[in-house]
Amino acid sequence: MTPDLLLFQHLVEDGEDVDLVVAALVAIEFEYPDLDVSRYVDAVDRFADLARDLAEEDRPEGAIRALDSAFFEHLGFRGNQDDYYDPRNSFLNEVIDRRTGIPITLALLYIELGQRMGLELAGLSFPGHFLVRYRDGEHLVFIDPFHQGARLDLDALEARLRRVVGPGAQLAAEHLEPAPKRHMLLRLLTNLAAIYRRAGDVYRGIAVLERMAVLDPSNPRVEGELRELRRRFAGLN
Repeated sequence: MTPDLLLFQHLVEDGEDVDLVVAALVAIEFEYPDLDVSRYVDAVDRFADLARDLAEEDRPEGAIRALDSAFFEHLGFRGNQDDYYDPRNSFLNEVIDRRTGIPITLALLYIELGQRMGLELAGLSFPGHFLVRYRDGEHLVFIDPFHQGARLDLDALEARLRRVVGPGAQLAAEHLEPAPKRHMLLRLLTNLAAIYRRAGDVYRGIAVLERMAVLDPSNPRVEGELRELRRRFAGLN
């Protein structure tokens, strides 16, 4: 294993205690070998400080409004609808620098800022479009950071599910369960793997699949694709 892959493996061993920002940055060091991870962690901390400063009341509803204001208005984060499949949308450093990303990277940042503020936020690995789940007392609120923090009710979620899965799909309890952190990282890497697969980029495809194998070592599809790409890479050299 390369040193950056070993570090990634070490980081994700902590399970739900893994620092998502650090892990997402270390995961892409194959693309940015001199990446200053601490710089971007500090940036996320500063973003959370801004959101806290904007909170007008010391209650969760005030904090979540302040988070929206900081994230979308003051910092200008938005979904990249013009070039959705640009790989930079999956590189957390680029998302922070460019203020644009895809649902999983924007959700990851939104969650990390909110958790630094004490908000009960989690990822929602919804079919076709990653979302954020916010628990407000006894109620669940569903947030779409890709669309400027749009709130979704259960009817809207079921309508989305039917567009992706089929007209007979029904919303079930498992659709509303929080996504484990390892799953969030895996979904981020799965997006990258698909981009490199379409581009025929064997080297980067191997790097991403190696990290996916760390997160999901018993997945035969990942193992098979990784084996095939390594065979192709050997033939190129």
